[in-house]
Amino acid sequence: MDGREKFFILSSPVSQEVASLWTLVPNLNDDSVFLHPEEGKGKRDGIRQSFVDFVDRILAMQGDSPIEKFSLKCITGVHPDTVNRWICNVLQRGVSDLNLFIDFSYEDIEDGYYLPREMFVSKTLVELKIRSEHSVDLWTVGEATFLPMLKTLDVDSDLIYCGKVEMLLSYFPVLENLRMANMVRMESHETVSSASLKKLTLSIQWEDYESPKSISFDTPSLLYLNYSDLVADDYPLVNMKNLVEGRINFMADEDQIEQARAPDNDLLANDEEAIVLPFDNVMKLMNGIQNVQRLYLASDTLEVLSLCGKSMPVFNNVKILYITSDEGRAWQAMPDLLRNCPNLEYLVMEGLLHYVTDKCGDFCDCIARGDKGRSLTSCPVTKLEIRGFKGTMREINMIRHFLRFFRCLKEVGIFPEEDDPTNFENPGVFELVEKILNLYHDEFSSCDVVFLVDNHLRRKWTAQSSLRV
Repeated sequence: MDGREKFFILSSPVSQEVASLWTLVPNLNDDSVFLHPEEGKGKRDGIRQSFVDFVDRILAMQGDSPIEKFSLKCITGVHPDTVNRWICNVLQRGVSDLNLFIDFSYEDIEDGYYLPREMFVSKTLVELKIRSEHSVDLWTVGEATFLPMLKTLDVDSDLIYCGKVEMLLSYFPVLENLRMANMVRMESHETVSSASLKKLTLSIQWEDYESPKSISFDTPSLLYLNYSDLVADDYPLVNMKNLVEGRINFMADEDQIEQARAPDNDLLANDEEAIVLPFDNVMKLMNGIQNVQRLYLASDTLEVLSLCGKSMPVFNNVKILYITSDEGRAWQAMPDLLRNCPNLEYLVMEGLLHYVTDKCGDFCDCIARGDKGRSLTSCPVTKLEIRGFKGTMREINMIRHFLRFFRCLKEVGIFPEEDDPTNFENPGVFELVEKILNLYHDEFSSCDVVFLVDNHLRRKWTAQSSLRV
């Protein structure tokens, strides 16, 4: 070894002799009885104390020797002061990679749990990951916080309190990867500014469901964005010219969805114009990410984009487009979106069932219309993947629609739904679907169609011979 010890501390009641051996092993992995609270063993006082004694013994044996990586999974029954003592121990020994999973009992954190102050002044931390079933409060980092080496900050908990993101980022001058899952927004005006940030995941929670006034992104080095939030009234600055992958999930309420589906001539006459205005500003965000190569849009985002109409930017670099569908959300934006992805190669549809409106355009086969399939015929997509297929006739007809009008298709992959109920639970449905797909493929046999179940090939129809398996 290079003088910097590497080990994972995992819960397990072991003997002194075994513990002594563990201090010499670079990496330890153990699946112990303490990690299975569903069995009730982790709640026993003896088991909990055995775990505490074990960790104390290991740390004592290590003395003040340097340590590179420390991973702690601590669930139920260990006092927060004990956990913070362990964290401070490895911080004092120069830990660079700290991975914490902490889940305290409510009795132990009646006044809240605060991470040790020493964590936020470490000169050696490079990677910090925190998982918690409770809230994580980063408000307490304070003005003295400074982690000059930190490149990864990954926090995932029930709720995250951190104040202004702009202030938080100023403490990490070389941060490259920031993930904040379930962050509670406290400010109406927010700026995400970092010259070093390359990967950003922000999932924002609004307890009162009030849209933010403004959000700016000044992240010129950003390559990956995963952003989930309410639609802001304004996006004054969006600097992401180097973005490669963007995942946008806007959360819209029912009033906003109703506005998105209203006839065009009703929009200006609506007394609640304030509902419409925020959607105009979405284009500022979309224009800022228009150099993206892989674009992922959630079902609510599609409804939001439908109000942007002709102002939707052209995504010349998009090669992969991933769309999530929902039975309560419509596809009005799809025709414009396809036309504005002139170099699209790979389209993924997570679900085909959606809310049908007369504004879904020619992309949808649910309403008869004269210009059926026009946006599909001009689309250069060569590979189509359909996930979450439930085996309904409505979905099968949609697949037929795609086979007929996507003229450049070379490959279609169909994956059945695995988590929710489907028609495939009924006897003979798989065989019926195969028969119908075979007939459709005979009619439109310009591409290979692959039907997979649990990622294993069930049936393949080739462009040369629709009967070949």
